[in-house]
Amino acid sequence: MTSVKAIRLGPRSVAALALAGAVGVAAFGWPFLAPPGSQVGAHTQDAPWLFAGLLLLLVAVVGAAISEAGLGPKAVAMMGVLAATGAALRPIGAGTAGIEPMFFLMVLSGRVLGPGFGFALGSTTMFASGLLTGGVGPWMPFQMMAMGWFTMGAGLLPDRVRGRAELRLLALYGFVAAFAYGTVMNLAGWPFMGALASNIAFAPGEPVPENLARFLAYCLATSLGWDLGRAVCTVVLTFLLGPAVLRALRRATRRAAFETAVTFEPR
Repeated sequence: MTSVKAIRLGPRSVAALALAGAVGVAAFGWPFLAPPGSQVGAHTQDAPWLFAGLLLLLVAVVGAAISEAGLGPKAVAMMGVLAATGAALRPIGAGTAGIEPMFFLMVLSGRVLGPGFGFALGSTTMFASGLLTGGVGPWMPFQMMAMGWFTMGAGLLPDRVRGRAELRLLALYGFVAAFAYGTVMNLAGWPFMGALASNIAFAPGEPVPENLARFLAYCLATSLGWDLGRAVCTVVLTFLLGPAVLRALRRATRRAAFETAVTFEPR
């Protein structure tokens, strides 16, 4: 059975996503991409702010491109409902021990509604949850980009898998992607530790292997427990609630008939 996607990505949308992805990689990974003698290292405290503004603009550009590709009123309505639900789920547990139910909903939504809708939904949900929880700051564009990738990845999984095999696939993806999300978000905040002169802080001018070892130590020391909790929570909720949520999303998608144009008859 062929699934119905809320947004069919055209060449312009794919190009916008690719551009955002490339800039996102640079924004997150600049401590490893900049040569040791470059001037970027002299602006350790400034670079994250610059990239945050750039990422926010790119997310807006991608959203506009996806909208132009066919984000109709039905898809907007469903995105609003799912984004509001995800934003409401985020404060549950307040991130304690990595308990964040929002992630499992993003995995299932991206799976059913496709990568284009997934990227837009992930970014929108993180923006809405930031406003809801007061978590607005230079880190929010990084969170929006990372969550967009997280949700989009679920939409890129093999489409023909169904039943228990699909649940296992989604649980495995959620487990791995939860760690990946935590790792890339660590990259966004890690350069700010330079002033602490710690053995796990970013050291401008040092070789890449040295900074990579510092970053791995930073992840192990600060976020491993949170990432593990997020991954386990995502897996457990996927197995417990996944079948019902997948059925509900697919039923809503079929009834919405996204690919059918909305017409109004004259009266």
